[in-house]
This record gives sequence, C-alpha cells and structure tokens, in this order.
Amino acid sequence: MSQSVRTAADLARERPRFDESTPMARAIERQMMVRQGRRYGDPAPRPASTRVMVVANQKGGVGKTTTAVNMAAALAQHGLRVLVIDLDPQGNASTALAIPHHRGVLSSYDVLVDGVPLAEAVQDHPDIPGLFVVPATIDLAGAEIELVAMDARETRLRTALAEHPLVGDADDRYDYVLVDCPPSLGLLTLNALVAGAEMLIPIQAEYYALEGLGQLLETVEMVRAHLNDRLVVSTILLTMFDARTNLAAGVSSEVRTHFGDQVLRTAIPRSVRVSEAPSYGQSVIAYDPGSPGALSYLEAAREVALRGAPGASTPSPAPSAASSTPAADGGDR
Repeated sequence: MSQSVRTAADLARERPRFDESTPMARAIERQMMVRQGRRYGDPAPRPASTRVMVVANQKGGVGKTTTAVNMAAALAQHGLRVLVIDLDPQGNASTALAIPHHRGVLSSYDVLVDGVPLAEAVQDHPDIPGLFVVPATIDLAGAEIELVAMDARETRLRTALAEHPLVGDADDRYDYVLVDCPPSLGLLTLNALVAGAEMLIPIQAEYYALEGLGQLLETVEMVRAHLNDRLVVSTILLTMFDARTNLAAGVSSEVRTHFGDQVLRTAIPRSVRVSEAPSYGQSVIAYDPGSPGALSYLEAAREVALRGAPGASTPSPAPSAASSTPAADGGDR
C-alpha cells in the first residue's frame, strides 16, 4: 500500500507548537529567522560524505530549476552545507539565487570547457549561510558544440568534483551538491549524470509530464551500463500538486505504484508564491517562509536528509546549536 501525499496543511498540523501565537505571527517569525541568517527548526542529519544529486527531467515546465533552488535553500536552512551547480544555459537557478552570471563571471562553462578548478567558480549565496553556487553564463549555450571535440567530454564535471577539496568525506565538506540540468539530454546533462550518484526527478502532477519519463529512465540505464554504474534514481518529487483535482490524484497514484519508496511523501503544491520568488532573486524559503510552498520544500528536504543516500548507514546528526543560533559557517571554505 503506497503512502498518502502530505499537504502543507498536514505539515502545519504535524509540526509541534510551543506557543499559542497566530499563524501570521508564526509566519513572521520564520521570515525574521531566515532574514537574520538563523535556521528554522531542528538541524537535519549530515550524510557520511557529500551526496551529489542530479536534478533532471527532459520535459520543461515541471519545476526542475524551482526544485533545485528550493531544495538547496531548504537543506541549507536545515543546517547543511549545499553547493548548487547551474548547468542550464538559461541560468535560471543563478537568477533565482541572486548570483551574478553575466559574461566575464567564472561559471560552469569555464569549469567544463576551460578546465578552471570548480572551487574558483563557487560564489557564496548573499543571504543564506551554508549555500554556495556555481553560476551559468550565456557562454554555456555553446558548450554542447565545444565539448563534442574534447577528450573525456562526458566526464569533465566528474573530474572537477573529484578534485574539489570540499567534496568527499572530510569533516569540512559540502553535504550536498545539487546539479541543475537543462531540459534536454545533451552533453551537459550527460556530464551531470556521469558525475552524480543520485537523481532527483521532479514530476508535475499532470499526464503529459509522465510521457518523457520513460526516455529519461532509458538514458539513465545507458549511463549506468557504460559510464557510471553508481547512478540511481533515489528521489522523485511531485510538483505543482493540486489536491482538488482527480487528475493530480491519479498521476500521484500511478507514480507511487510504479516507483514506490523513491517518491517523497511530501508533494509540492501549486503556489503563486513559489512562482513569484525567482523574480525577486529569492527562493520561496526566503521570499515567504510561511507559505505552503516553503513549508513543503522544507519538509521534502528533511525527508531527503533523513532517508540518507541509497545503501548508506544512518546519517549522523548535525550540531544542535545550528537550529537556534546564527550560522557561523557562511564563508567559502
């Protein structure tokens, strides 16, 4: 029997309350904590080593970049150190995280094409401690053509990650690396699939969103067979979920029946706030921390952290002080 979907209302009821303040007061409290760089709630457990997760879906408009940005912000809000690598030439993840990505800025293009060390392209997020970004510039649009003639064209991101001192199992490390891919199955996405150990696939709760999933999974199997046998689809997230419609319920049931525990219990609701946030250069976690979309992404991120990497032992807890005091690890170390 598959687990039911948890809505934002369910999450609000499940969350323990320590006072009798109004919902508006609690929302304002969350907003102030985010603005002041403090983390809301208990810290999530750290993985034993860096988890490299590829956020991909060849169909556009399913919430891929939105999920990459907000999952990263939510994991950081839970006390973890997160690196976002923007591999989409449109640079939407960079825009949503308020990271400069004009020509001349070191970016994922320089890492893949020119061999610039990944650490040199990393930028601190201006407001969220523990969140770091490698932006994408418009130059990345030509990278597909340039990579074709290069040696080891499929493994350049994997090599860059392996050489980064904060990727691995040292105490001072990134806990998560989230790679935002373009909505296609070209060399950029292939580099991500070869570099990652896990895939996070956002699926819109509509029928058409399922059509391209088969081809994506076939590509994953080809990558596993020839280039990266560690790659697994560890996480599937239902996005733009409207519990009022039979269609959303039907898609949810079909996905959960087929993929089972790979599907997160938490679904992301269709939300105006989630859509508005990127235009202000923010994740919804920062833009409206009390909104259903923010609560859902925070809970989805906690699910990912509590599950741990496939085949790994139970993650160790992060320091408890992180939940109540300003973060001190916001620098680029």
